[in-house]
Amino acid sequence: MDPNDVLKLENQLCFPLYAASRQLIKRYRPHLEALDLTYTQYITMMVLWEEGRVSVKALGQRLYLDSGTLTPLLKQLERKGYLRRFRSREDERVLLAELTEAGQALRERALPIPAQVGSCLPLEPEEASELYRLLYRLLRMEPEQNDT
Repeated sequence: MDPNDVLKLENQLCFPLYAASRQLIKRYRPHLEALDLTYTQYITMMVLWEEGRVSVKALGQRLYLDSGTLTPLLKQLERKGYLRRFRSREDERVLLAELTEAGQALRERALPIPAQVGSCLPLEPEEASELYRLLYRLLRMEPEQNDT
């Protein structure tokens, strides 16, 4: 292999992951626009629909989002009336996000979205399961240690 081949786009694992992610999110867009949600707001709501109430720190960890991205996102969802943020009574250092009735009602409107998007994917169910497994394996990678 030519040493310069390492810099060819076609030899990068990160590129098809990035491009496929963008294409998949694009498939969500028309469904989410009907709900007035961005994709990131949608996945945030998915966690809240599952948990009801969650610490902002745990939410960021679950979504792989830093606080600089998550804070404005939560503020937008709060302005839309889908959640409320408040300090924990047990530990005021902990900020919680909790689903509102309007946020819960939005869940019903979102129920068809996974099937609608899934029907557009050019993968057999077994292939989708294998891809899911491999992607989560990548997500479990430990961050590199900084030797500084």
